[in-house]
Amino acid sequence: MTELLVVIVTGFVVIAAATLVGPRLGVAAPLVLVAIGVAASFLPVFGAAHVEPEWILEGVLPPLLYSSAVSMPAMNFRREFGAIGGLSVVLVVASALLLGLFFMLVIPDLGFAWGVALGAIISPTDAVATSIVKQAPVSKRVVAMLDGESLLNDATALVLLRTAIVATAATFSFWGAVGTFAYSVVVALIIGGLVGWLNLVVRKRVTDPAVNTVISFAVPFLASVPAEHLGASGLVAAVVAGLVTGVRAPRALSPQNRLSDSQNWRTVELVLEGAVFLTMGVQIKSIVENVERDHAGVGTAVLIAAGALVVTVLVRAAYITPLLGVLAAGSRRSRRMQTRVQDMQERMTTPEGKQSSFGEVNSRRRPASERDLDRFALRITRVLADIDYFLREPLGWREGTAVVWAGMRGAVTVAAAQTLPEDTPQRSVLVLIAFAVAALSLLVQGGTIGPVLRLITPKADPTATDEQTTAERTRIMEMLRTAAQTIPEPPHPSGDPTPEGFTAAKRHRLEVIAAQRSVLLDARDNGTFDADVLANALANLDASQIAIEMRGKLSG
Repeated sequence: MTELLVVIVTGFVVIAAATLVGPRLGVAAPLVLVAIGVAASFLPVFGAAHVEPEWILEGVLPPLLYSSAVSMPAMNFRREFGAIGGLSVVLVVASALLLGLFFMLVIPDLGFAWGVALGAIISPTDAVATSIVKQAPVSKRVVAMLDGESLLNDATALVLLRTAIVATAATFSFWGAVGTFAYSVVVALIIGGLVGWLNLVVRKRVTDPAVNTVISFAVPFLASVPAEHLGASGLVAAVVAGLVTGVRAPRALSPQNRLSDSQNWRTVELVLEGAVFLTMGVQIKSIVENVERDHAGVGTAVLIAAGALVVTVLVRAAYITPLLGVLAAGSRRSRRMQTRVQDMQERMTTPEGKQSSFGEVNSRRRPASERDLDRFALRITRVLADIDYFLREPLGWREGTAVVWAGMRGAVTVAAAQTLPEDTPQRSVLVLIAFAVAALSLLVQGGTIGPVLRLITPKADPTATDEQTTAERTRIMEMLRTAAQTIPEPPHPSGDPTPEGFTAAKRHRLEVIAAQRSVLLDARDNGTFDADVLANALANLDASQIAIEMRGKLSG
């Protein structure tokens, strides 16, 4: 027991140290942690280290994916969903099939079905591994696509893995595989959406921030465990619960609860991500020993893994290239539509129709025709915001290179490989190949992604960027002033020193903040501002509300 505690505490210290030291050395912290794990695998205490894959797939990934989904800008996810869906489904299937053919050719007596199983293990990018790219200069659209892909492609890969394993012992059915995938996703969507909604219904009534955060720790498992029990994707269920929570939490939870969530979940992410990379390194020695015990060639397996990594990059590039063409054609269509939609918006705008989004609360009292007109006007606003988003950040060969090179493999690949049945042909070799692909991907792609992006990214004009940000902040400030003017002044003068005056002023300020937050959240849902600028404005409102409420408690 004491030995285990020492290992755990040492792990915490190593994770913290790698997070601080890695960037100073110009090396991503995950790479440092993998290297430390490999070195630690030769210590006697880790002589026969083995981490059950279920701990990673069912214990670590659901909270990590849930947390990433909560913090992901939902509007950007929606806008890039077409590309994300293709990367998460079409690319994974294509990669698995081509890798299956490759493995069938280079590994004697393996067979196509087992080759596809290994291809499915290697195909998905890893959410934790792709976090490396966020430290590099890259387009926000690229980040949204990579985040969305890594959140959803695990479901495709795991369903494909199960299908390939079944196909080794029974007749393969294409439509059966499609039906299994559809069932897995649909059930996960329902469970994840329901859990995300119930999560906020319950936590809205819990005022203690610490208790509220503890409940949030259970949410990803409340989504993933029932989904897995019903044969669906627990990871997709956790992601959907996170997306629902991220969108609705600012309207449902208090600033104190959301601040507590944010701080504590960042700590959880740091520890879990660090543990994932440490355990990857720690298992290397036992995996290699298993291959040697089976009298298989370690060097040959590593060479095959290098070839497989090349295949994944080439297939990814072959898919991304036409995808960029499709997205570029969509941007050109958007540019042609922009003037017509703007004219339509101007024709619809009348003195009576000019109302800010916080005035929509009373829209239900107006005739149905006016409500329909309001919904149509809102739709036009969102279309224009989408067009501006696509035109402001076009995707070219630089962004395509970033998407291709940032598609790294990681913990999911290693964990999924260890779920292969014990009677799998040359199982130890297949596990080593999967591990080597993940390790080489982190080393080669993760170690060079920063320099590659800095090399191909043109120097941005800081003046233009500052002007755009300043213009958006000015528009937000004007919108906040307009919202504040809708709240009537309290009956007591603002300088009234009496308790009644202080209470009235506090209540008025909180009402103003509530109106301003409602306006910002409507703008977020419409996509009319940059997600980061809007998030900063919302954080400032939260800080103001927390300060006011704290002063009220102290004075009381």
